[in-house]
Amino acid sequence: MGSTKPPETPSPQATIHGMVSAVYLARAVYVAAELGLADLLHDGPRDAGGLAQLACCDTDSLYRLLRFLAGHGIFREDDEQHFHLTPLAAVLQTEGPGSVRAAVRMWDDPRWRTCGALLHSVQTGAPAFDHLYGMNTFGYWASHPAEQARFDAAMAKLSEGENVLVAREYDFSRFAKVVDVAGGRGGLIAEILKAHPTVRGTLYDQPQGVEQPTYVVAAGVVDRCDVIAGDMFRSVPEGADAYVVKRILHDWDDDRCVAILRNCREAMSPDGRVLVIDAVVPPGNDPHPSKTTDIVMMLIGGRERTEAEFRALYERAGLRLTRTLPTTARTAMVVIEGERA
Repeated sequence: MGSTKPPETPSPQATIHGMVSAVYLARAVYVAAELGLADLLHDGPRDAGGLAQLACCDTDSLYRLLRFLAGHGIFREDDEQHFHLTPLAAVLQTEGPGSVRAAVRMWDDPRWRTCGALLHSVQTGAPAFDHLYGMNTFGYWASHPAEQARFDAAMAKLSEGENVLVAREYDFSRFAKVVDVAGGRGGLIAEILKAHPTVRGTLYDQPQGVEQPTYVVAAGVVDRCDVIAGDMFRSVPEGADAYVVKRILHDWDDDRCVAILRNCREAMSPDGRVLVIDAVVPPGNDPHPSKTTDIVMMLIGGRERTEAEFRALYERAGLRLTRTLPTTARTAMVVIEGERA
């Protein structure tokens, strides 16, 4: 029997070139998501001409895009130049389990262009977004409501899987009332109330945030959920046993985070808990989703934090970090629990 030659390890030069050129793959995936190509293949394979007609594209250019993506396992080209769905392409469909189409389409917002100004953030410590647009992201969304609506919809879709897991894996049943701070359309509080029938909830956000509590309505838990508009930097609804702050603190600097946490501390019942649900940056040199999103947050003025950094925020807010509980969410969400110090 002949020996099998092991695959060659790419040279350092080839590895770096691959990393840099990945920007083209990222953009190609976005284009496929924006055009809805995976949806167009739902009922069976098609050639580039048929797809181009449906997607209003140039046939030759679309073929070249599909050929490139097929080389990375996104679609498959057969001998007759028809393209098929693959497992990677399937999750780019609009509907279906694990769809990432909305999240991928989100990357056409200004953050994509901000990536090119990373050097500015690294050299100055200031958000590249503000440098390029003359305002922070929240100001930009306020003046571009259509783009904000698209971003909010994508984030809500991205969070759906996380919300189900957080609601099931953390024991919310020990609380009588839970407030979801800056909870948007209510995806998380809806899952908490569905999973724990004895709990009452409050969805709290800015007026435009809670204008359409679609998840609360769809879950059929309106009778157990108050919807309140307000400003989390000024106050939060009083008297609850748990205050949930999911994917919020990474948007803000330390002082603003402490203000949010302190407001939760002052409002909660004597034995209440503050539950920050966010990524936690681990030590060591292994890759981790939080290390990637931290670069995104650097560009727009936020940051991902280590457990020690969260502990310091809690202490400044008069809280004691009691434990951290990783979830099984693929986005590596962690429940960071705190109580009054």
